[in-house]
Amino acid sequence: MNTLTVKDIKDRLQEVKDERDPFLAECEKDQRKSVQTLVEQWLKKNAKEKALKEQWESMTHCERLARNKGFCIIAGIDEVGRGPLAGPVVASAVILPAECEILGLTDSKKLSEKKREEYYERIMNEALGVGIGIIEASVIDEMNIYEASKLAMVKAVRELSEAPDYLLVDAMTLPLDIPQSSIIKGDAKSVSIAAGACVAKVTRDRMMSEYAKTYPMYGFEKHKGYGTKEHLEALAAYGPTDIHRRTFAPVQTYC
Repeated sequence: MNTLTVKDIKDRLQEVKDERDPFLAECEKDQRKSVQTLVEQWLKKNAKEKALKEQWESMTHCERLARNKGFCIIAGIDEVGRGPLAGPVVASAVILPAECEILGLTDSKKLSEKKREEYYERIMNEALGVGIGIIEASVIDEMNIYEASKLAMVKAVRELSEAPDYLLVDAMTLPLDIPQSSIIKGDAKSVSIAAGACVAKVTRDRMMSEYAKTYPMYGFEKHKGYGTKEHLEALAAYGPTDIHRRTFAPVQTYC
């Protein structure tokens, strides 16, 4: 081992995929501190990748169950934007290929904006189909947020280029003649639903950043329409815009 330089060992470790690899065992015996640091780094990276693979295995359980029942085209559906005072509710339906592996994809609320953007690009590139449903604030006021969320999900499914034969839906049963499962906190339990949530979240956030150009005094690019202190102060100062939900408190106070 001592005949190899630290750089040689670093390069070789990048090719090691199994903790039982004899080369790793040899590295662990090397007394050089820099080599021990490389071994520790490899072990940490391997443990992280192993955890991500286990998480992926867990989050594909619902999809595997559906495929075992004979279903082939499985769409995961989720929505974002129930709580904001302004802007639309957005849903997305995503059909992922059975063989895909997007490690780390999970509940979009647990991901940073940068990570959501990265996963969004991967999903859009790898998905067999992506459908998006958008229900604007005026329609939300007409029907209520629950029904608007359901309608956004239905629209997202209908926007898919390929008709799914099974739906995995986050905490909702959709009025569609398609076999489906409603999964509580589905974005943390199903990769298909997590993918739908990620696409919906990025889509809505981008929309709110565009609205910020029309209504710069509200700061929509920062709070995305949620009832932050900054948003409430702007609402009090300038009144509601065309994208505010006028049936929501405290917006209705200023109508």
